[in-house]
Amino acid sequence: MLSVLIPIHNYTVTPLVTEVHRQLSDCNIMFEIICLEDGSNLKYINTNTTIERLPYTKHIINKTNIGRTQTRQELSNRAQFEWLLFLDADVLPCQPSFISNYLKYLTSNYKAILGGINYKDQNSNPEHSLRWKYGKRQEVVDYSVRNKKPYKSIVSANILIKKSIFTSINNKMTYNAYGYDNYFGSALKEKNISLLHINNEVYHLGLEPNTVFLKKQEQAAQTLLKLYKQDKIKKHDNNLLSLFLFLKRSKTNHVLTIFYKAFKNNMKTQLLGKTPSIKLLQLYRISYMCYIDKTA
Repeated sequence: MLSVLIPIHNYTVTPLVTEVHRQLSDCNIMFEIICLEDGSNLKYINTNTTIERLPYTKHIINKTNIGRTQTRQELSNRAQFEWLLFLDADVLPCQPSFISNYLKYLTSNYKAILGGINYKDQNSNPEHSLRWKYGKRQEVVDYSVRNKKPYKSIVSANILIKKSIFTSINNKMTYNAYGYDNYFGSALKEKNISLLHINNEVYHLGLEPNTVFLKKQEQAAQTLLKLYKQDKIKKHDNNLLSLFLFLKRSKTNHVLTIFYKAFKNNMKTQLLGKTPSIKLLQLYRISYMCYIDKTA
């Protein structure tokens, strides 16, 4: 009835798998959990082997890192059920009814159900302050707001989706890069896939250091720009891309290009500090996007 698919790269997945397995067992349904190590270090692989003791749970090891896109496709190929629940390795369900909340929709007309994401109320590590603050401000969105523009808030770290729909989109992703959720949302919209947002969040626990997260924001901007230029994002609700296209049409994008070149180091210093500004991060992202478009 349900295949739970978890790609792993250098993360201890035991708490997540144990909790999800407990909930699935309590629901008394046919299920499987498939975890795929995508080039993880041996210490994580050894730690995660404990999940192999759980019934209906597979722990597959890929010694080379093939990336998130191909790993998810490999998981989908191995899944035996029609409904796929993708969870990132660094999340944990917020509710003890997490699985049962999703099961209500397996007989609905929707092809994808998105539960959303949440963050702990406190962050004790200043080196993770940028990722935590961005998550709290930008990614924690109530289902009533998400459903107003359903293709905008696509968080693939927690998504229930029909296997046929997932494969039809994921197979078109030709390279691995950070920021592909934007493409996934655009593809769902272009195909007019019926989807629903519900409040069934997972906590995002694996917060990256500020330097890593800022680099990922740059990668996401590069991916978004590349997909747009390749005409792979035709219909979208992406705020960053909409703003970029407006600036380009109004020929004011060169102003932000100059701004980025002049102030990028100052912006990075603030963003990588103890009290980063999310408004400044948004300015950094759009100015960086204008810059790489001009200089690429």
